[in-house]
Amino acid sequence: MKTGKDPTLHQRILRDIEGRIVSGEWAPGHRIPFEIDLAAQYGVSRMTVNKVLTQLAKAGLVERRKRSGSFVRQPQIQSAVLEIHDIRKEVEQLGQPYRFAVERRQVRKATGADMRRLDVTRDDRVLELLTIHRAGATPFCVEARLINLAVVPAAAEADFSAMSPGQWLIEQVPWTSAEHVVQAVSADAATAGLLDVERGCACLVIERRTWSPTGPVTHARFTYPGDRHTLVARFTPSS
Repeated sequence: MKTGKDPTLHQRILRDIEGRIVSGEWAPGHRIPFEIDLAAQYGVSRMTVNKVLTQLAKAGLVERRKRSGSFVRQPQIQSAVLEIHDIRKEVEQLGQPYRFAVERRQVRKATGADMRRLDVTRDDRVLELLTIHRAGATPFCVEARLINLAVVPAAAEADFSAMSPGQWLIEQVPWTSAEHVVQAVSADAATAGLLDVERGCACLVIERRTWSPTGPVTHARFTYPGDRHTLVARFTPSS
């Protein structure tokens, strides 16, 4: 005995296309079959297919381009400006497998630039890290990080193969305050190569500094392709 109504053709087409997008079978940029082809495949009118694609476009899954067709849209992730965001969770919210790799790691004395970024002295030692975060095979974010070894000496020997530097710090060092600076930049040649985008592409950069009771902990610079990330701030009126 049936417990509910059979889905309509409209619902069936919607579920089929949505399922292929969410599962990753149709990756971002994939051209969806033309309306006339989908109509023939499902035995419906082009108007029905058009309504389905319009609904998917409103949901942010599909981008419709005049005279070119419909394409799977590159998903955007939203993160809160005033929170310490978890890149792994951001990627997993997109339904993509997360992975990262530390591309560069160096313990050295602080430079003049480090002193400005992290409030350290020239005699202090810092750990410099460059990490690439990926959503599936696609570069999601480039993270350039400095860690103050005077405050977090264990970071010098920490194993970042299974846990990213940012997540390791959150678990190891309680922070008491943080500062975020957000800006838009054009990707230089090095950044474009790491993110697999064109040189000059608009990028969103978030710079973060955190402090613990014993001093400055870390400075991190996160660079995202501008069309893949949105920042959200929620606030209430002052009394």
